[in-house]
Amino acid sequence: MVRISDVLYGVYERRLARDLPKDNLPRHVGVMLDGNRRWAKARGADTASGHQAGADNIEPLLTWCEEVGVEVVTLWLLSTDNLSRPENELRPLLGIIESVVTDLATARRWRLNPVGALDMLPERTANVLKQAAEDTADVKGLLVNVAVPYGGRREIADAVRSMLLEHAAKGATIEELAADLDVDHIAQHLYTKGQPDPDLVIRTSGEQRLGGFLLWQSAHSEFYFCEAYWPDFRRVDFLRALRAYAERDRRFGS
Repeated sequence: MVRISDVLYGVYERRLARDLPKDNLPRHVGVMLDGNRRWAKARGADTASGHQAGADNIEPLLTWCEEVGVEVVTLWLLSTDNLSRPENELRPLLGIIESVVTDLATARRWRLNPVGALDMLPERTANVLKQAAEDTADVKGLLVNVAVPYGGRREIADAVRSMLLEHAAKGATIEELAADLDVDHIAQHLYTKGQPDPDLVIRTSGEQRLGGFLLWQSAHSEFYFCEAYWPDFRRVDFLRALRAYAERDRRFGS
């Protein structure tokens, strides 16, 4: 039996999609997939069930991004801080991440790019991420940054370390580096080097903070905070985020 509310919802969603200004949508969208554990707790389910429900919502999101012409998506699946969670929670979570990344790679619709401190991961998980990147390197579709394990401060530290090592290999002194250093030098060593910075960052679950996500890259990003837990995040929520983005006057700090 079709409910009136479902019909009205469908009409509203189609209207949102139709009215989006096609010339003012983000190229790069960052998504903080937050609220899996609270979603599970609210349903009396175990934590792993929440993480699996969240993983199941990733492919729909990528499809929605394709529909509106987004070119890059960065998915924060695991932070460096999350690695300190109890083993009985972390192990299943890593297994779910391995499974969803493998499934996304097998689909060959998207080009997967791991971004994060892979050296902090168990060897198996790191290898799955690397293999997914290798298997999709020739795919021409949406670029999907898989942030596992990711921390913004760690990324900046890694970028500076890489830059210093590069200059040392060329025989440059610290004084020479200091005299020549600018922000572009650091940007060239970030995990997302060569990519456009995120235009829009979405965080689910009602939390209104960055938590270390894309600290460098999001200096001029627009932010959208959604009350829905990530497993409940729907196409209409995504379209609302795009509408809010399109309605803003981006001044890039000027």
